[in-house]
Amino acid sequence: MNIRFLLMVAVWLSSVSISQANVPYHRIYDQVARQEPVKGVVVGKDGVPIPGATVRSLSTGRVTTTNERGEFTLQAAQGEKLVITFIGYGQQEVTVSGTSLRITLTEGSSQLGEVVVVGYGSQTKADVTGALTQLKADNIKQGANISVDNLLQGKVSGVRIAQSSGEPGAGVDVFIRGVGSIRSGSTPLFVVDGVPLSNDNVSASGPDFGLGSSEPKNPLNFLNTSDIETVTILKDASAAAIYGARGSNGVVLITTKRGSRGAPTLTYDAYVGTSSVIKKLDVLSAAEYRKALTNPAYDHGGNTDWQDVIYRNGFIQNHNLSFAKTSASGSYMASLSHMDQDGIVEKSSFKRTTARINAEESFFDDKRLTVKMNLTASDIQETAIPNGNTAGSDGQLIIHALMANPTRSVYDSAGNYTNFNMNAHYNPAYLLSIYDDKTNTFRVLGNIEATLRLLPGLTYRFNYGIDKSTSERNSTIYPNVTDRQPSGAYVQNNLSSLTTLLDHYLTYNLAVDKHQFEILGGFSYQQFKFSGTAFGMQNIAKQGQGVPPEYNPGYSGTPTSPSGFAQENELQSFFGRVNYNYDNRYLLTASIRADGSTRFGEDNKYGYFPSFALGWTLSRENFMKDISAVQDLKLRASWGQTGNQEVPNKITQASYSLSSGAGYYLYDDLNLVNGVTVNRTANPKLKWELVEQYNVGIDFDLWNSKLYGSLEFYNKTTKNPILNIPSEPLSPTTTVWKNVDARIVNKGFEFMLGSRLISTKDFTWSVDVNGSTLSNVIKDLPVSELYSGSISGPGLSGVNANIYKNGYEAGSFFMLKHLGYDKEGKDIFEDKTGDGVINADDRQIFQGAIPNFNFGLNSQLRYKQFDLSVSCIGQTGGYLVNNTALDLNINSLASDRNVLRKFYDAGANTANAVQLSSLYLEKSDFIRLNNMRLGYTFIFKQLAWLQSANLYVSAQNLLTITGYSGYDPLVNTTKTVGGNQSLGVDYTTYPAAKTFLLGATIKF
Repeated sequence: MNIRFLLMVAVWLSSVSISQANVPYHRIYDQVARQEPVKGVVVGKDGVPIPGATVRSLSTGRVTTTNERGEFTLQAAQGEKLVITFIGYGQQEVTVSGTSLRITLTEGSSQLGEVVVVGYGSQTKADVTGALTQLKADNIKQGANISVDNLLQGKVSGVRIAQSSGEPGAGVDVFIRGVGSIRSGSTPLFVVDGVPLSNDNVSASGPDFGLGSSEPKNPLNFLNTSDIETVTILKDASAAAIYGARGSNGVVLITTKRGSRGAPTLTYDAYVGTSSVIKKLDVLSAAEYRKALTNPAYDHGGNTDWQDVIYRNGFIQNHNLSFAKTSASGSYMASLSHMDQDGIVEKSSFKRTTARINAEESFFDDKRLTVKMNLTASDIQETAIPNGNTAGSDGQLIIHALMANPTRSVYDSAGNYTNFNMNAHYNPAYLLSIYDDKTNTFRVLGNIEATLRLLPGLTYRFNYGIDKSTSERNSTIYPNVTDRQPSGAYVQNNLSSLTTLLDHYLTYNLAVDKHQFEILGGFSYQQFKFSGTAFGMQNIAKQGQGVPPEYNPGYSGTPTSPSGFAQENELQSFFGRVNYNYDNRYLLTASIRADGSTRFGEDNKYGYFPSFALGWTLSRENFMKDISAVQDLKLRASWGQTGNQEVPNKITQASYSLSSGAGYYLYDDLNLVNGVTVNRTANPKLKWELVEQYNVGIDFDLWNSKLYGSLEFYNKTTKNPILNIPSEPLSPTTTVWKNVDARIVNKGFEFMLGSRLISTKDFTWSVDVNGSTLSNVIKDLPVSELYSGSISGPGLSGVNANIYKNGYEAGSFFMLKHLGYDKEGKDIFEDKTGDGVINADDRQIFQGAIPNFNFGLNSQLRYKQFDLSVSCIGQTGGYLVNNTALDLNINSLASDRNVLRKFYDAGANTANAVQLSSLYLEKSDFIRLNNMRLGYTFIFKQLAWLQSANLYVSAQNLLTITGYSGYDPLVNTTKTVGGNQSLGVDYTTYPAAKTFLLGATIKF
């Protein structure tokens, strides 16, 4: 943006402010002669600066607004009266006395006076025209949460959190307003203190020793949740479009704590606790198994609950020490934390040490230059178990424990692990003993931001950020008696990533009479680099002999061929936004972002993402002023477009390789010359998936916050999805990456209703409930169907549970319909074709994996020094394919394995073949008491060195009411096929935990 042009605009608009003041010229002349710049700061009663407050002179009509530090400068004379207003606060009138003022506003009950974080800035909630929700630290402090995305559970309408695994530090799936892509995932963009994070993995993956490869860890688990100040979720396109090509799945803005006004604070926060499996699956006990057997050879004389063998009560502890201070010119916050969590499965654990420092300092006259620095470093050490999501029915720990014959013993008569002497079926305790998997990940995230006030109202900001991580994973399976790597194997995987960010942007704030403008324009550049290496050994030494391979890989064994990769991509962006406010009644927001990415072809290197939103604050209209029940009432409407660029690198370019299969004989010596094989067809026309969204909302505050909240209706449509589909005839490859004309439509209704039921000096009680509906459908898909959701089971191969098809919900299910059992206990399936034969042609489509209603209930109660918080979550209308139950089918009784009790009690015949059917399709409806916390605060008035201590007890996942027979109905195992997203599959996932904590927060 041309600075000279902005300066000319500023001068012109400043002259307009005088001409529109409606004051006689000679009066202005007389006053100007005795006026001088008056500086001031506007704060709340807690001393926190209030940005965006309006400062108006009653005599001259001059108007200005406070900057992000609550500061303002206005030409005024001594004795002149100024009126300061800000929505949500009482109006304040002051008389100019001196040239420096400090004005304190008294906060009202209105929710709309809250300052919220938006892309590249902040606004008051009253000025917001998009759909967003901001959570503060007090709203997200319950429970033992390793990563920030878990903190959103049940707090925000339209946001659903599903566990991919209950393993400590494991990834979670975050869905904001449904599923908008088939291949490119549904993960939102996370921005930490102004630095957008890549959604790529930052921890090294594990190898597949025949036990499945493990799912990637959560890339957000490096953040100490105690450092978080606010989490803001941008849901509609108007709020998210400023992030352009990465905003289609929503944006989550995370800000960390800074120093607050007042005396320096030293805070120690710690908790200890224990976790256990949320529930056990109902398989046959040893006595029941013996009764069910028809082959006495399968009675091995023991009595073992194999779930008790691998599960344990895991100990958890967390310690966090923080220091914060604010001076006249800046603020500082530093923290050091350590978390140590044992998993509920033996040998699994998560340890994290995090250090963080945030600093802000001002320089030059009147704090013209402000420099901020945010820096966090984390070291994470994890141990994993052999429980990969890509294993077959016979290939990972938890399914072995569930299938293990309960009449077997853990140890034999000699004290050694019992050898089951079966292929594809092993003693789970033995599996744990021979498996060793350790990962160390070190990550540094930091940025420095400089803000320079060029002119009154015009500021330039520079932001430079880095995100650097290195990860090393050492995986070993020692020589063993199974058919899984019997001679042993060791693999070291290394991963390194570096993201660099460079932002430049100008912000111009102007107030002219009743008109307020904020104009933003900027440039952003982000570079992403990833590289990895892998090497290994086979035929390694036995466990306990010599040096373990993770410390000396060359001690014994045969090296395998090393491998590696490196990739780089860049994103260059231009963005702009205009916010307009007339008389705090009529609001307009318009933004546009242009993104250029190296991931896309030359024909569509840039994408353009506009948005537009309007707001009308009815409560400030004259016809509403006499309605005392209404404190705030605002209507909003928005439209916008965002993009999704989460596709593999270089897919727009052709790929070739040399192979003997394409070779030829050039000479008569019969030596084969390798030929060139085309692996990927070039498509320079490939471009972003485009998401277009409409949103209509209303915000309200009634009867002095006895009822407040918001209502939203949205329609979100994904266009031009990127698919790898069959290519046209004569193409060098069978498939090609291209944009298709299909649409994925998500629409629904969201609400948040809250109430401050009681608000007295000794007793306060507030309750809020949020909920969202969701309707999802696929339209205009150019192929008949696409499949995903790979199913594992005895004798099953290439069986998929998910189908993407026109007219149906994304991730619908495709399988036989199970009607029950006949008199002999044999399966009865619906013969859809009516040909008298049950085969693949009789499969039917069932909807669907996506719940059509999600809700959360949160209550905060304080009585004198006691505090109690309760959080409940739930969902209805969704289904899960219980792949775990399929592996524990009745057929297992005929093969020396255990089964689920429900199949035996139903009279199923052990000769039934294993087939994917609606027998394993279950509702995922549930209601859960997600968290409960009870605390008491001790106030130490007699001790100068100790302010307070809050002691609390907390319970997480305390109670779940559900008809689902698996471990947890809130689960989504990653089982993609051909890159297509899988939904609603539960495959022996590491189960969730029930956790009890005892903690204390001590302030010095």
